[in-house]
Amino acid sequence: MTAVQKSIEVFKRRPLVFDLFVNRLHNWWPQAYTWSGDALVNIQIDARVDGWCTETGPLGFRCDWGRVLQVVTGERLVFLWQISPQRLPEPDPDKASLVQVQFEAIEQGATRVTLRHTGFENHGEGAAVYAAQMDSEKGWAYILDAFAQFVNNYAAPV
Repeated sequence: MTAVQKSIEVFKRRPLVFDLFVNRLHNWWPQAYTWSGDALVNIQIDARVDGWCTETGPLGFRCDWGRVLQVVTGERLVFLWQISPQRLPEPDPDKASLVQVQFEAIEQGATRVTLRHTGFENHGEGAAVYAAQMDSEKGWAYILDAFAQFVNNYAAPV
């Protein structure tokens, strides 16, 4: 099955871009792409090996949607995507796909963020349609665009 790959370029340095992606996920991830929607309390990635990708909703509702496999601070993040084609949490890691996010310094202090999503076949029935959805303008392109807008408008605290 084909991998989904999307890239964006943002006009901030790589260490900051990595930090914003990982530690400010709540500030940029589209709420419409969460289970809690407007009632979202937090969405985060615990950026350490075996750390959880987690959503917290109202009244302490918690939903784990991924597991961190690799972190190279400032450069790379790899995690299991444990969301099924039906958009339900998938607790079985053998039925998860893989998301790799690479942060590459490019000229004049800018950073290229490349996201590669593979292993859709692990999701079973509906995997091909799921891959096509994630490859569409409403999939990773939309999510990364939300991130790019956040980064390019981010003003570091003084």
